[in-house]
Amino acid sequence: MEDEPDKDSLGKELAWCIAQARELRALRASDPEAADYPLLKQWQADRLARTYADLLANERYAPAAGFFLSDLYGPKDFRSRDEELTRVVPVMVRVLPARALSTLLEAVKMDTLSESLDTDMVKALRSAGRSHDVDRDAYVAAYRSVNRRCDREQQIALVDKIGRTLDRLTHMPLIRISLRIMEGPAHLAGLAALHSFLQRGFDAFSEMQGADEFLAIVTARETAMMEEWLA
Repeated sequence: MEDEPDKDSLGKELAWCIAQARELRALRASDPEAADYPLLKQWQADRLARTYADLLANERYAPAAGFFLSDLYGPKDFRSRDEELTRVVPVMVRVLPARALSTLLEAVKMDTLSESLDTDMVKALRSAGRSHDVDRDAYVAAYRSVNRRCDREQQIALVDKIGRTLDRLTHMPLIRISLRIMEGPAHLAGLAALHSFLQRGFDAFSEMQGADEFLAIVTARETAMMEEWLA
């Protein structure tokens, strides 16, 4: 059986990743053309909706596909979740199972990496004069200009890792009970966004009853698209 990760180490890494994500977003907030970032994120979200239209229309896979598109890849603002996490990392290390902590850590890693890649994408689009007018050709040209193949590969690997961790959580009966019990106290404590993220991910993967095929499809499509765009 796979060993449980060390919770103290997870907590330290989680705190560091949150700080990195907050720093990236603070820099972006001071950008005089900050509106370029949500425009890019919306284009990416629309692309994902097209790429995974079949999974979104599939009764078995729709909840998990929707979760990935909204909570990992989507244009959602994660500042509330980061603020909550910053306040309660020590508490979470004490009360959450290691697998749940791992899920949060990988999600924040994914968010931090995506923010960094998006920052470089906006710079490339601005250099080409296309930051206000993003289409497929402009996006692919910027993607190729930025390159960062290793980071793109890591981004895809994180999606797979988050999915597998969530899938494992669904096989831990106490997690479902704990999440239901935590709902009221989490809202009262100002941790609604954090609780909602965990609950939606758990529910989406519980409904799927096995994530292997879903994650294989996502990994294959994103890898093929990366190879095509960087060719």
